[in-house]
Amino acid sequence: MTDDPRKSDRALTRTAASIAVEAIGWRYLLGTLATSVPVGTLADALRLADVATAACGDRADGHLRLDLRPDRLELSLQTRKSGFVSEVDVDLARSVSAAVTAAGGVPGGATAAEVSRPVQMLEMAIDAMDIPAVRPFWKAVMAYADEPGYDDPADAIVDPTGQLPAIWFQQMDRPRPQRNRVHFDITVAHDEAQPRVDAALAAGGVLVSDAAARSFWVLADVEGNEVCVCTWTDRDEREAARQV
Repeated sequence: MTDDPRKSDRALTRTAASIAVEAIGWRYLLGTLATSVPVGTLADALRLADVATAACGDRADGHLRLDLRPDRLELSLQTRKSGFVSEVDVDLARSVSAAVTAAGGVPGGATAAEVSRPVQMLEMAIDAMDIPAVRPFWKAVMAYADEPGYDDPADAIVDPTGQLPAIWFQQMDRPRPQRNRVHFDITVAHDEAQPRVDAALAAGGVLVSDAAARSFWVLADVEGNEVCVCTWTDRDEREAARQV
């Protein structure tokens, strides 16, 4: 890994982060770069985990996370102290990919066309009339913490260990007693989203709304329980338009 002093810890846009790593088999998800390396045994996963850790050098603890399974090694990179992707993370992704490839691994698995379970991240969304009133309860009952880099009372809360899904709160302007108050957000790679939506609809799902596609599609099962299939796509542009 190169310790280039010109590499910055400043946040990259979603678009910039995605473009920077797509060609090397990584995908941008929720403020995180992710890839999956197929392996044959847990010992192979451990060996490649050591390779990836060594490629990150003294930056490993602050950026790299590993999930070892007998069939795959999942890697993610994020500037953990601030909760976003930076130029340093992109540089580390390139170093890790080169090292893992040289050791016989193949970083990839971003879409269902490559592996049965591609890279993805899960969030839970809770509708609330008074977010500051309900947020402390969920933070306590789940043993969660504030998301790094964010301190607004309405911001998401996260599992400090990174094992369980983040929980965010959606502001409601009136009670909706006959509507689901909790739903899942499944964030997938931008090139996995449409196949995932198509598969869900083919499995009996209902398209509730695609008004915000390609950022997210709202789907439901036949009883109306909702889930959003989400990507980073078009979100930078939406945020820029709101700031004008």
